[in-house]
Amino acid sequence: MKYVDEYRNAEQVKQLAAMIRRQTTRPWNLMEVCGGQTNAIIRFGLDRLLPPEIRLIHGPGCPVCVTPIEMIDQAVAIASLSEVIFCSFGDMLRVPGSEKDLLTVKSEGADVRIVYSPMDAVALATANPDRDVVFFAIGFETTAPAVAMAIAQADRLGLDNFSALVSHVLVPPAICAVLDSPDNIVQGFLAAGHVCAVMGTWQYEPIARQYGVPIVVTGFEPLDILQGVALCIDQLENGRGEVAIQYTRCVQPEGNSVALAQIDKVFRTVPRKWRGIGEIPESGWALRHDFSRFDAAARFGVEGIRADEPAICLAGAVLQGHKRPFECPAFGRECTPETPVGAPMVSSEGACSAYYRYRLHELKQADGKQDSREGEP
Repeated sequence: MKYVDEYRNAEQVKQLAAMIRRQTTRPWNLMEVCGGQTNAIIRFGLDRLLPPEIRLIHGPGCPVCVTPIEMIDQAVAIASLSEVIFCSFGDMLRVPGSEKDLLTVKSEGADVRIVYSPMDAVALATANPDRDVVFFAIGFETTAPAVAMAIAQADRLGLDNFSALVSHVLVPPAICAVLDSPDNIVQGFLAAGHVCAVMGTWQYEPIARQYGVPIVVTGFEPLDILQGVALCIDQLENGRGEVAIQYTRCVQPEGNSVALAQIDKVFRTVPRKWRGIGEIPESGWALRHDFSRFDAAARFGVEGIRADEPAICLAGAVLQGHKRPFECPAFGRECTPETPVGAPMVSSEGACSAYYRYRLHELKQADGKQDSREGEP
């Protein structure tokens, strides 16, 4: 398949990995920000092709994973109302709230529908003037332009029965939060290519200058990721901390001007709570005053709902790179894709899901060997 197989060429992957081994002279810790990159790294075993000096740390780049538990509870509360048609992307339906997820609410009779675009929800509101249609607007900068366009369209159509439960989050403040952590060990970043296709790289320039860290905008296929690692290691080995674009086929430094204008028209930056991490200043988008009538949380009075993470779940530590998924005591036991405790086990981009899917068998084998050694005299 054109534009996929080319970036999975096994021989080129081996050559690139060998080049990285040659250029690496000391230990380096890199964080891939995007969950899609994490999934590819674990799926294709890219971390195992790198020299032992390079450690890849999985970051908080899964939009499903970082949506706070209280936002799930707000969604459940709204979706449970008989007059509501609640619309969401499919990967949000199984994310656990404090008591229920949206799929459970749907099984109990709520009108919860999977849509493929926010505009589908606008169409439903137009076709059902006697029902309130709510769209669950989650995600990073990648999904925000389509949500902004849907809200602007609802405004033009004068739809009084459409609203959005907004929980958008932004990547640059999250990178700053990682770097500002007192126990931070990250020395370079692989930034998300699809986010930068919308936003450009101008927001990353001051971060690279302030902290002196390389930030390489990278794609999602094996060659993309290894090229990103190579560019990052080259900077680190030569004492540089700059923004570079590996994903040149999709990303321009200035970003997408049309998408940026639509976002700026509808949204304003606000502090946002991240699941398992806490509140990060100026790390989210909320509706501007001119569009506040489309705010579902205010319309249905659920803004005051608060909830805590299950104590057994270490999702926050995983999302910040402090723990690896298999270091969580619930991983593969209480927490599985069929019975997820934390959001990173639900999403296909979640680190816990990736490890469960591609590494569970060998992790169990390692546990078995450890248990047998512990039983030896």
